[in-house]
Amino acid sequence: MAVETRGRAGEVFRVFLWLGLTSFGGPVAHLGYFRHAFVVRRQWLSESAYAELVALCQFLPGPASSQVGFALGLLRAGPLGAAAAWFAFTLPSAIVLLLFAFGAAVLEGPLAERLIDSLKLVAVAIVAHAVWGMAKSLCPDRTRAGIALAAVFVAALMSGPSGQVAAIALGGVVGLRWCRESGASAPGEHLAFGVSRRAGGLALVSFAALLVALPLLASEGAGFTLIDAFYRAGALVFGGGHVVLPLLSAETVQAGVINDDAFMAGYGAAQAVPGPLFTFAAYLGALWPGLHAGVGAALALVALFAPGLLLLVGVLPFWSRFRRWTHARAFLRGVNAAVVGILALALFDPVWQSAVFTPLDFTLALAGFLLLYVWQLPAWAVVILIVLGNLLLGGAF
Repeated sequence: MAVETRGRAGEVFRVFLWLGLTSFGGPVAHLGYFRHAFVVRRQWLSESAYAELVALCQFLPGPASSQVGFALGLLRAGPLGAAAAWFAFTLPSAIVLLLFAFGAAVLEGPLAERLIDSLKLVAVAIVAHAVWGMAKSLCPDRTRAGIALAAVFVAALMSGPSGQVAAIALGGVVGLRWCRESGASAPGEHLAFGVSRRAGGLALVSFAALLVALPLLASEGAGFTLIDAFYRAGALVFGGGHVVLPLLSAETVQAGVINDDAFMAGYGAAQAVPGPLFTFAAYLGALWPGLHAGVGAALALVALFAPGLLLLVGVLPFWSRFRRWTHARAFLRGVNAAVVGILALALFDPVWQSAVFTPLDFTLALAGFLLLYVWQLPAWAVVILIVLGNLLLGGAF
């Protein structure tokens, strides 16, 4: 069965701009926000197709949530939709971090700290709702529930991106053996991303060519040096989010470009803004010597995101064919179940551990979950209610 995938780039831009303004909590929370916006509310794709897309982006280097958003924009409105999704989701936090680089004190004071704490509690509710909904749909039997549980163990024992990749791979192998369904001749949904094999091959060649050529051009000026540093970091990071920080530190602090105090101040600000953590690049690029702050920020952003997006475009046409095979569908059933386990572990660490410290925190997080699940309020309404509740009950006024 094919789904309606054509829309307007303006529609994509509006939806992702709102997400870019409100999606606090890091990449796992972003995936929860995306699921609510595009699977539950707008029904752009099914639960299983969304989980497959998440699994694919977990395998690739780069920021997983931004890659998922880019693919959703591509699915809905073609290349312009993909560009609109990335730009709208990235722009709000990039602007805030650029202002922070100029010394704007926009995230200071007890009221701002309480606001940030409130948004972390919203992230707990969003991720919990996503895990619950995906578990009901993607782990309907003992086999797949067992795969999800095994994924939790593997990801917990092998911390970091390697644990996530190992859990997904294990889920796929187990699914290939025990998750076959007789009489299912086709996948439930065909996602037409509109990327040809030629375009995919060109994207993969471009990725490799830039990885080789940029170090050779690094001595040609500050701009090339910056692009080389951030492109290499984006190409080597698996898992996205916080995993990129050691690589960026190596390319800036250890290289003597930015001092450690400035780096850590920007990192702290990046924790407090919505959208992808990769927009930390805008702050670092703005401080890059020899370049105008705006130019440096723009170059750093594009260079850090480009490798993951090029790889995604390169893989998508082959992924569409792969998922149609009978054995591939069994593999993907196991992968989908493993993704549920990975998200469940991420709900505990870092989402829960970074947000829930008191009985009031727990109460507000539970209230957010119930507002989403039982009353089915939109995510933006839950954000407003939880923030107001925490500000009032926590004595911020």
